Amino acid sequence: MPILYFDCFSGISGDMIIGALLDAGLPFDVLEQEIKKLKLDDYNIREEKVVKRGISATQFIVETHEHHPHRHLVDIQKIVGESDLEEPVKNTVLEVFAKIAEAEGKIHGVSPDTIHFHEVGAVDAIIDIVGAVVGLHTMGITKVFASPLNTGGGWSKCMHGTIPVPAPATLELLKGVPIYNGGVSLELVTPTGAAIITTVCQDFGQLPPMIPKVVGYGAGTADPPVPNLLRVIIGEETSCGVSHLNPTEHKHTGPKHNEHRH
Repeated sequence: MPILYFDCFSGISGDMIIGALLDAGLPFDVLEQEIKKLKLDDYNIREEKVVKRGISATQFIVETHEHHPHRHLVDIQKIVGESDLEEPVKNTVLEVFAKIAEAEGKIHGVSPDTIHFHEVGAVDAIIDIVGAVVGLHTMGITKVFASPLNTGGGWSKCMHGTIPVPAPATLELLKGVPIYNGGVSLELVTPTGAAIITTVCQDFGQLPPMIPKVVGYGAGTADPPVPNLLRVIIGEETSCGVSHLNPTEHKHTGPKHNEHRH
């Protein structure tokens, strides 16, 4: 089974995950057919090739005319539950939304069931979350790893006003995850990105021992000084401690050294 590594040097969001998977070979028509199983109205999705700081990438775009949605967790559960998505996809998507509701509830001091999903409850955010989970499932990814997350910094505007970056709910979702501010005054990790990655990822840290087969880049919408991209590396897992080899050596005659992630 292939393993996947998200290199989050410029953060992570739902649309960047989908863009990276499309760039790595996820067929757009398959993704489109799966998203149709949600039975949502008034939206259009497309992919677009872009270049960010000299690096070619794929941008996933959702267009919708929906304004100021006010969905609760039960509304999301109904949409997903009544869809024709496969059960493993449904379960993972519902877990992602439950995490968001719990984080938002803690920040606002209310029950997760009473949380009004604003940006995260909009059609585009629902499609981003479902599309990311569908993409991993369709590509047969069973092991997901990720680098520490560059959250960015500064301030961001939302339905509640101006808030610090990382957003309080995002930071709540990232408890126990290695994060840092790479010096960019911008929100690089979105609540959807944080919820998805903390649900599907087995471990965070350095690139695990693997044989890369495919590399993809998913583009964000902003244009900071660093490439606003999420890099995905898909390959075969290996136990060979290649990081200990001298780069000038072509073969290793000693005993194999198994390297484990910490």
